Amino acid sequence: MAKAAKQFVCQSCGAVASKWSGKCEACEEWNTLVEELVEKPRPGSLAGSGAGRAGSLGTSTIRFTGLKGQSQAAPRFVSGNKEFDRVTGGGLVPGSALLIGGDPGIGKSTLLLQVCAALATGSNARDGMACAYISGEEAVDQVRLRAERLGVSDAPVALATGTSVRAIVEALQIDPIPQVVVIDSIQTLYMDTLDSAPGTVSQVRAASQELIAQAKRLGFALILVGHVTKEGMIAGPKVVEHMVDAVLYFEGDRGHQFRLLRAIKNRFGPAAEIGVFEMAEAGLQEVANPSALFLAERQEEISGAAVFAGMEGTRPVLVEIQALVANSPLPQPRRAVVGWDSARLSMLLAVLEARCGVVLANKDVFLNVAGGLRISEPAADLAVAAAVLSSITDVPVPASCVVFGEVGLSGEVRNVAQAEARLSEADKLGFTAALMPPLRGTSGKAKAPKVAKGLKTYPFEKLMDLVLHFSKRSAQRGGPGLETREED
Repeated sequence: MAKAAKQFVCQSCGAVASKWSGKCEACEEWNTLVEELVEKPRPGSLAGSGAGRAGSLGTSTIRFTGLKGQSQAAPRFVSGNKEFDRVTGGGLVPGSALLIGGDPGIGKSTLLLQVCAALATGSNARDGMACAYISGEEAVDQVRLRAERLGVSDAPVALATGTSVRAIVEALQIDPIPQVVVIDSIQTLYMDTLDSAPGTVSQVRAASQELIAQAKRLGFALILVGHVTKEGMIAGPKVVEHMVDAVLYFEGDRGHQFRLLRAIKNRFGPAAEIGVFEMAEAGLQEVANPSALFLAERQEEISGAAVFAGMEGTRPVLVEIQALVANSPLPQPRRAVVGWDSARLSMLLAVLEARCGVVLANKDVFLNVAGGLRISEPAADLAVAAAVLSSITDVPVPASCVVFGEVGLSGEVRNVAQAEARLSEADKLGFTAALMPPLRGTSGKAKAPKVAKGLKTYPFEKLMDLVLHFSKRSAQRGGPGLETREED
């Protein structure tokens, strides 16, 4: 019998150490090293010394082929849930593995149960697919109660509970083999060949590898639910995200009814795509036009607010950015940000002060992205600057105007990708003006955007032009104006 060796594995990053210590040297997290047993490779196994010799595997060798050849497009299991299908690239691919993570209680199980019911039902009885929902966290009665609340209890979904990977694999091989399998969640499963507890790095990695191998062999689409850490990352080894074909994050603020399904990785579709849902009594409802929903409660002619025309994957999304600037009684003014990068805000405020002379060192700045959406693209720089300047001067940004553009460290306003798609979405929602960088072609020459005649664009080449615009309008209205540095 092979002798088991001991090792210490970090539960945060998966690093292996030969002895225990309070701090992981790889990720510098404290108290994350857990002792696990690992069996040494048996003589003659793939990990043994003879595995790499030529011909040791007999006829089971790889065969090379050329890049050019006939390949068919991957078929899809379309659920009919347009937002879910959008994020997955048009539906689930047979034999693929998908990992979805999110905060506790955000609605992961609700969404997947609705998707399974939609796939199993289909447009008619003949279109329905064989779906299996395996829960390792809840009892059968709990899942049934959720299905009844969602109104999908009549859907022909095969339901089971279990945490043993061996038992799950044996159940999946019984005819008829399901076409879609949901595992909720991967952190609750265990391999009986390992002595470590469920949820540890070795268990999550081994269970995921075994289930993904079965999905490839039997041809069913596998959906794994993953827990997240306090930082919002999927718990367990990072290698699991490399093993699967798609990684989705289910995001949302508990104070808002909106939920976002965001693709971080997708081998069968575009990455960074989002699907928008609204949490209602009957479950998660699709939001066909998220821009209109995010702007539904917007108040017009309010200073400190600007509408940003952003891009989430291939979808243009309009969202309101709110800023509040006030005199600070503290020696270290506060910078509070919700929905945007705080480091990006600090950089933008530094550009306003150093390049444009706007004094902000003695003021508190609060920034919020309305609706619970989180923005990551730098194209929001100009909209944030407009909201900050609007708050300082008490001059509202026109309600019919959208803003977008990237700001450089020298104070220039840089062009952004897919500008015409942003303008088209703004025109569709009734906006008539856009503050934006000048569009330039590949030769560097300025060009006019292809937009509807009802939308007028106002190009800004320098951030100073925007500052002068608000300063002039503040003087016309008799407002407080901008506090600027005195030049030598």
